[in-house]
Amino acid sequence: MLTLKTESDAELAVAAAQAGAAVVRTMYGDSLPRFEKTAGDFATAADLAAEKAICDVLSTARPDDAITGEEGGQQGAGDAARRWLVDPLCGTLNYAAHTMLVAVNVALRVGTDITAAASADPFTEEVFWTDGERACLHRGGVDEELAPSPDSRLVDVNLDPPFPNAPAFRAVRLLADPAFVQGFRPRVVSTTLAVAWVAAGRRAAYITDGHLRDSVHFSAGIALCRAAGCTVTGIDGQPLHTGAGGLIVAADRQTHAQLLDMIGRQEPSAR
Repeated sequence: MLTLKTESDAELAVAAAQAGAAVVRTMYGDSLPRFEKTAGDFATAADLAAEKAICDVLSTARPDDAITGEEGGQQGAGDAARRWLVDPLCGTLNYAAHTMLVAVNVALRVGTDITAAASADPFTEEVFWTDGERACLHRGGVDEELAPSPDSRLVDVNLDPPFPNAPAFRAVRLLADPAFVQGFRPRVVSTTLAVAWVAAGRRAAYITDGHLRDSVHFSAGIALCRAAGCTVTGIDGQPLHTGAGGLIVAADRQTHAQLLDMIGRQEPSAR
């Protein structure tokens, strides 16, 4: 039982993420229809079914709230003060290739702030959640506080498009930086589950390009990392969602400073 106020927004985020995760887990391994979206990007029947399960939980509990789902788009008033951001299956390419590295993300934006969020791993049945103040892992009926740590030295670099800051910034260049290879060990899991892993101490950092305000993919993970006490900025060290955009989330200030220095040293001619 979650140690949360009954029917709180955080508890609802967890319940919705668990509902989506159950669908993803049940449908795993099936031969699923695919629905093309853009070149190289598609949804599966599991994406759609998981999103429906999540939205059913949210709309039943909070009928006046708006929802933005990756697959179904917007529901409710466009200017709603309370909006749920839903990514029912982050890592669709992994999932379709029978790789168990995916996340189910649910986040609540109230005004301009993410006030509750959950990121579920369907296969470990872990749920990382925050009520905006604390960040916890729910596993086996028990909640434990998340504790970021740089000790693993593992850094996930997102190599999926879009790349709005190219050629000035390319995350792939970090993989060839001698200082990066000396100080860290790169990982590319291609799911925002890795952002939650930074909050949990399983990754030292995560880096991506992109404009991430109201992102159904990243909002939950960013909220988790902020609540856990991680250092969270854009790729140039600026406040998140300003300037060049992008994301550096690091377990501590030292790791963040090291990565920011490496990014700043990318080819001057390209910046």
